[in-house]
Formats: sequence, C-alpha cells, structure tokens
Amino acid sequence: MAVDILNPYEVAVAQFDEAAEMLGLSQAMRAILRKPKRELIVNFPVRMDNGDVQMFTGYRVQHNINRGPAKGGIRFSPDVSLDEVRALAMWMTWKCAVVGIPFGGAKGGVVCDPHKLSRNELERLTRRYATEISILIGPNSDIPAPDMNTNPQIMAWIMDTYSMHRGYSVPEVVTGKPLSIGGSEGRLEATARGVQVVTREALLSRGMQPEGARVVIQGFGNVGGNSARLLQSLGCKIVGLSDISGGVYNPNGIDVMRALRYSQEHGGLRGLPDSEQVTNQELLELPCDVLIPAALENQLTAQNASRVKARLIIEAANGPTTPEADRIFQDRGITVVPDILANAGGVTVSYFEWVQDLQRFFWSEDEINQRLERIMVRSFQAVQDRAERQRTSLRMGAYLLAVARVAEATEARGIYP
Repeated sequence: MAVDILNPYEVAVAQFDEAAEMLGLSQAMRAILRKPKRELIVNFPVRMDNGDVQMFTGYRVQHNINRGPAKGGIRFSPDVSLDEVRALAMWMTWKCAVVGIPFGGAKGGVVCDPHKLSRNELERLTRRYATEISILIGPNSDIPAPDMNTNPQIMAWIMDTYSMHRGYSVPEVVTGKPLSIGGSEGRLEATARGVQVVTREALLSRGMQPEGARVVIQGFGNVGGNSARLLQSLGCKIVGLSDISGGVYNPNGIDVMRALRYSQEHGGLRGLPDSEQVTNQELLELPCDVLIPAALENQLTAQNASRVKARLIIEAANGPTTPEADRIFQDRGITVVPDILANAGGVTVSYFEWVQDLQRFFWSEDEINQRLERIMVRSFQAVQDRAERQRTSLRMGAYLLAVARVAEATEARGIYP
C-alpha cells in the first residue's frame, strides 16, 4: 500500500502558516518564525571496538529562543535528517508555549543505529557528539533531553562530558538524567502521565467516561508502555498494542503489566498469550474509542484515515498525523488532541528538573505529579476554549495559542540591532 512520503519540516511550516494566517501575523513576523534561528551540522569520528574509525553525522537545531533557553531532545536513529530535526525543533517551540513554560524549541540527533553499537561505542559516540555541540548547549542557552533511542544513561554521559570541560558539575545542562546526578522524580513517565491527563480530559469533555473506554496504542516503549499502564489504572480497557515486532489485539482487554513482563522477557510483544496478532497497519484501524500513536511521524495518512474507527486520537508521538489525514478526521468528526499538547508532559517535567537543578532543591514525586496535572489540565482547557472560540480543531487551537505567545515575545524583544 502506498504511504504518504512527507517532509516533516514542510508539514511543520504548513501548520505554522495556517495559524499565522488565522492570527493575521505580519509578513515580517511570519518570516522570523518560519525559519530556525541556528542549525549546526557536525561530522565526527568514533573509534569502534575493533579499532576501526567510523564517521557519524549529527545535528542540533534551535528554532526560536525568544521565550527562554532552547529545549529539546536528542534522538539516535538511522532515519535522522536535518529536515526532521528542524521540524521537531519548531514543534518544541510551540509545545513549550502551549503549556506556558519559559523555553524555546530545539532538537538534535545523530544518524546511527544504536542497536548495532556496543555500550562502549555508544558512550564514545555520545561523548564526542556532546563535545561537538557544546558550542551551542548550556544551562542558560540550550538544554538537551532524551528522545528516540536515548535514555537517562546517555544524558548522564552528556552531562559528564560538558562538566569535564567546565571543571565542575553542571547537572542543569541536560534533563532526563538519573536521579543520582540531579534527575527529577517523575521524569521517566512524565510524557505518559501527560498523555493520561489529556486523554481523561478529552474523554470527559466529549461526554465519555475513562472507565471501559477501549484504547489502542501504537508503540510500547517508554511513552506507549507507561501510557498503557496509567490509562489502565484509570479503568480504560487496553485492547490493542504494538511495538517493532508487531501488534496484538484482544477486544476483551490486555493485561498491561503482563504484556510489559512478556515484552521484556521475549524482546517484543509478538506471541503475547491470549491475543490476536495484527500488523501495524491493522492496529491503527482496530475498533476502539481512543487511538494513541506513540511511535513515529506520518502514521495516520490519507491512505488509512478513512478506515480509522477511533472517536478520539491522542498524539503521544511527534507528527504522527499528516495534514491530509487531519482534514479527513475533521470531516469525519474524529477529535485529534495534537502532539504539541498531548505529549508536552515530558518537557514540562524537564522544566521542573532544570529548575530543581538550578536551585539544588528537589521536590517529591507527588509534588511533581500534582504540578504536572495542573499544567496539563489548564493547557487542555485553554486549547479547547481557543478552538471553540475560533470554531476550529484542537490542533489549530493549540497552534493559535502557541504562535501568538511566541509572536508576542518576539515583538516585545524587537529586532537587534
């Protein structure tokens, strides 16, 4: 089956252009916000375990820093490209603005397959990449975090590398670190907890109860797995799950804790007892109330949008829905809670971690979760109110809110010199 081959940066710019038009932004403001502020491309050598030297390419892009330091994840993937990083950096700008935290958007990545690297090779690659981008990153300029195929250990190596160059510990240079070196309680499951909150709010706002709501989740990593567990704790019935090995379906519900244990023991969900095997494509079209894409971009397209049976789509991944699919969902009356709101729990608790590191004063997990809940509920309500006032989708409501906030900060600061 043909699938939309879309440039994620073109999608991000098209979404911005639509919001800019509705807001009536000046041509000057549109020109400023359409382009990333800085783009760094680095090519660097890494010595492999067999003694060979291999060259790798990495990126760090800062989209806009008028509301505060740049903030954004680092991903390790064979599919990383400059345009993907540009798009993710732009989405991070809007994401931070939607939830009202004082950061701009950034993103980084290295073109590599981390699954084919030994732990020592991964550490050498990470430290060299961190050194190469150290001209941009810093606790007051650009604060990386984990993203696809990166984790607290990789953040620890980046923090240590940066600290070695400074001669003292700088825990606030990255977020998503281990607790032992300044990480925050609640950070690991923060994105999933945000997904849980907005899913609950979206269901209730549409007269649906979380208890018994049928949920399908694409992706069973940190975000997908924790989202499944947290939503099941609300009473949702998880009927479909998938990971890189394939998908599983049980209309009577899947025991998420059992699925997590099975996945760890068998390296994936394939073959999960008491479930039917489905392809990734079939998973997205299963009968359900809530569909949560928590994997990659461009999963819901013009090719499959007409067959999606969910009433509510919660974008736990970045950019999983193409503009064509968005229009089809709108015509069909399917509500989409956009990525820049739905998965903003991660960057919100990253902000909490940064603040705690700067103060050297740490909060309990209960405090973290309560603060996160307040911000996510408030942000969902603000987006919904804006969408209703403008008679538009939740995505455009979120964009109108975010772009207006960034434009206001840009206008206030002016153009230097």
